[in-house]
Amino acid sequence: MSTHSRIAHTTVHLPTRRQHVTEIEQLLHQHSPALRLPAGLLQRTFGLHERTVADPGDLPSDLAARAAARLLHTARLTPADIDLLLFAAVSADVREPANAHIVAAKTGLSCPAFDIGNACNGVINALQVADALIRTGQHRRVLITCGETLTRLSRWNLTRDQLRTGLTSLTGADLGAALLVEASPVPGITGSVFLANSAGWPAATLYDPHHAPNHPQGLHIDSDALLGSFIDLDDQGAQWLKEQHVNVRDLNLVCVHQPSVPFVDAFRTRMDIEPAQIIPTFPHTGNAAAATLPLQLAQAVRHRRLAPGDTVALFGLASGASAAVMLLRW
Repeated sequence: MSTHSRIAHTTVHLPTRRQHVTEIEQLLHQHSPALRLPAGLLQRTFGLHERTVADPGDLPSDLAARAAARLLHTARLTPADIDLLLFAAVSADVREPANAHIVAAKTGLSCPAFDIGNACNGVINALQVADALIRTGQHRRVLITCGETLTRLSRWNLTRDQLRTGLTSLTGADLGAALLVEASPVPGITGSVFLANSAGWPAATLYDPHHAPNHPQGLHIDSDALLGSFIDLDDQGAQWLKEQHVNVRDLNLVCVHQPSVPFVDAFRTRMDIEPAQIIPTFPHTGNAAAATLPLQLAQAVRHRRLAPGDTVALFGLASGASAAVMLLRW
């Protein structure tokens, strides 16, 4: 009998602290008084109301481990039931060793563990890897974890010349997420396509201070250039869906990476997605980077937006630029 894979469970760990846009703008004014920005700029530009903020002592691995522990409890599994642990996030505790080992140690797992990195598409690439390893019989249960602490990338000291590439850094969120992918007799992950436009990589950068010390430090995002780097990729994704005989409007749920409300609206319009098909997370969470897609799945489960047999599309969009479409049957 052929082996397939399915997402069996998804959980998130949301920090209790919230940082409202007025607090963010006040902090920016304190550090950069010369900017004199109009009140409400972040909300008008990005659609942000508030973002989640982790406690100062929490590391990305802490947020990931809390989500993983909650998932194991919900699924009634022990650490010994997991065959492989993957960590996929923009954020990281360390460059050496793999952060997955830290999450595994904090969760009590002794299985193999490694990291997968592809900016905000880390989790959907981890799903690709988990699906392949399960379908080839190498593993039966793969736990994907993610811990993001993007609020710590906020650039508070900005000049007017730096505003265009620095303002986006104030929208990042802190969040932990976990997904369990299991072997299944019927397909749960029913198809996927992965695309890239690597010439677009300069649109969003976070240089390593140890290995690229002579490059601009901090998170720099040119929103217009980043949006432009996806133009052909979404056309390719739409063509692939057409070849799979999938009409987006027939899907029960569409999960889209959400770096801002205008970005999601532009993508939704181009892909002919109905607003009701998407669960908006950005306005009251912020940009959760690689945790964005599992956050939407977890909220869909919590609010009973998903039932067995429902069809779902995951749209991954990340700086680089890279894009992915993954089709699921829940």
